[in-house]
Amino acid sequence: QVQLVESGGGLVQPGGSLRLSCAASGSIFSIYAMGWYRQAPGKQRELVAAITSSDITGGSTTNYTDSVKGRFTISRDNAKNAMYLQMNSLKPEDAAVYYCNADVSDSITLKPNYYWGQGTQVTVSS
Repeated sequence: QVQLVESGGGLVQPGGSLRLSCAASGSIFSIYAMGWYRQAPGKQRELVAAITSSDITGGSTTNYTDSVKGRFTISRDNAKNAMYLQMNSLKPEDAAVYYCNADVSDSITLKPNYYWGQGTQVTVSS
């Protein structure tokens, strides 16, 4: 089994910063694409940022939803099976539960599956 655990959420004032972390554990063979999603009350879950698996040069491709471009940065540490979301210049509209998502093949079946974390709350308020 594979587990994803998010951390780093909390209460921050508008204009502040938070860094979210997602740690993958369990019977992991390989982690492919990873992403951060968020869901605010009464709204659908949306993709915030995504990052591909590393290519032969060790680099990854990232993409962001328009509303966070220039403020959020997604990154990953393959050695630690971890992913991060640095969130700067936070706005009240960024408040939501943030979820980690990853395409992971486990070491038993080698079949890729998408896994979700339990979510971490981000509150942006003065």
